[in-house]
Amino acid sequence: MKKELNIIPDFLKGKYNEYKDYTKHYAKSFYFSSFALPKEKRNAAYAVYAFCRYADNITDISKYESPEFLESKINYLLETLDEVYKHANDGSKFISDFTLTVKKYDIPKAFFRELVEGVASDIHKKVYYNFEELDVYCYKVASVVGLIMTKIMGYSNEVALEHAVHLGKAMQLTNILRDIADDYSMGRIYLPKEELDKFGYTENDIKYKIIDERFYAMMKFQINRAREFYRLAEKGINYLPNDGSRSTVKMMSKIYSGILGEIENSNYDIYSKRHYVSTFSKVMMTMKIFADKRSSKGKVPLNSDSKPAVNLEG
Repeated sequence: MKKELNIIPDFLKGKYNEYKDYTKHYAKSFYFSSFALPKEKRNAAYAVYAFCRYADNITDISKYESPEFLESKINYLLETLDEVYKHANDGSKFISDFTLTVKKYDIPKAFFRELVEGVASDIHKKVYYNFEELDVYCYKVASVVGLIMTKIMGYSNEVALEHAVHLGKAMQLTNILRDIADDYSMGRIYLPKEELDKFGYTENDIKYKIIDERFYAMMKFQINRAREFYRLAEKGINYLPNDGSRSTVKMMSKIYSGILGEIENSNYDIYSKRHYVSTFSKVMMTMKIFADKRSSKGKVPLNSDSKPAVNLEG
């Protein structure tokens, strides 16, 4: 577990430099990709990300703290959120850059509450029985972050929001596949039980880190589904402004989907190490994205074509 920063944002007093430091510490891929954003949007994204990550970190210490203590921290965060929106809406002087951000970009409080509700479910829910349950979880803890970021970036058509939902799910599914062992150490199994049963892979197999033909088949199925969500998400990028917002989202999508490739290249061994995309690979991806940008006219697609090519639910 990463050491907790001393600069944990007090969202009623925080400034953009605090949120930037928090993001840099906990989200290297997003921090790397964010350089393409205009400064104003970049600062807003740091403020939002800091809140989201702080909420997630509360339940990541659940292995060491009682459920009652974690619930009290979640409730305090929700009370803080209420205070933020009270100050954002009552015309009083703003006292944090996070408050300025939610006001300026008209971000619904419901998005943040859904995120907190999603991460809070980790306190008690340890098993997901089917993909429908997991899909709701992925929406709350990841897709709503995409919706918030889309509000900050701006969009020319509301269909962009639909595709932001897809990207959030793709990234969360990638996290789940990368972190199977770490999550199990905290008593959580996100892989749907129905799907584990389908491939004959058990909780005991996760416990003893068994890699065999059952595991290969299960991982291939999971990776294919995640990639389908990335494919759907890509259709929404051209609805974002061409001020660096498109490039940032493309980089995030490429870097995160690249983790799936790293898992495949290791023969699906997610138990012996945590997979990531190297800095060199990130730079190469970035160079290609900007080269493509220079050669592209950036036309908005004629339609969203959001029908999936494969069955996402298995």
